[in-house]
Amino acid sequence: MFKLIYGLVMAAVLSVTPVAAQQMTLEDIRDDLAILSLQLEGLRSEMSATGTTILTTRDAAAALVRIDEINADLRAALGRVEALEIKVQQIIEDGTRRIGDIEFRLTELEGGDPALMGNPAPLGGDEPENDVISSERQSFNAAKKALGEGDGAAAAIQLAEFLSSYPDGPLSSEARYLQGEALALQGDYQNAARAYLSSFSGAPDSPFAPLSLYGLSASLFELGQGDQACLTLAEIQIRYADINDDLARNIVEKRGAMACP
Repeated sequence: MFKLIYGLVMAAVLSVTPVAAQQMTLEDIRDDLAILSLQLEGLRSEMSATGTTILTTRDAAAALVRIDEINADLRAALGRVEALEIKVQQIIEDGTRRIGDIEFRLTELEGGDPALMGNPAPLGGDEPENDVISSERQSFNAAKKALGEGDGAAAAIQLAEFLSSYPDGPLSSEARYLQGEALALQGDYQNAARAYLSSFSGAPDSPFAPLSLYGLSASLFELGQGDQACLTLAEIQIRYADINDDLARNIVEKRGAMACP
């Protein structure tokens, strides 16, 4: 008979499911756990009211104990979800501060006044989804082709012109990343760092964000900012769990080359 009650408990647990084919957020998980807790509490009340009409006293007591244990596990899981939410927010805030600090250091290296520096773009924005017009795509492809042929100077000029014409277009994140690549190819690591930083800050969720952080790390190292370079490299693995194998290998190699702790 205890197996019957345990089956009822598991049925209650399985009755709360996320919407099919949708990615659950931490808030979704927390809501589901809260609903499960309420359902289990309701089941416990029903069993207490039923008494021994369908169960022996021993089976009923064992089932109630098991329900209490599952309820306690759910409350503990809810607490862990809330702690994870706090940690994620702390990571975002810490990353934003680091970006601001890097921007400050780059301004100092240029001999400018950090007090005149604007605030870094908030992390988390999405790029516009408007269609890319043919002239925009042609301009972008020409710059990308120059970079692919190893002509960093021409690519840097064309990408600068492209970003001047289409600063907020759907290709801007990739263009800023490629601009960083073009400038780094010429040994202009200071401006390369700015381009990489702009690419990441403008669209931290884009496919080019982890690549931009990698380029930023390499540029900072070339500028003598070893500590910041290692922190930036570590930020990739903190923020992006699904980076491709090539980038993962490059990160490991770069950590060794920069003697990161």
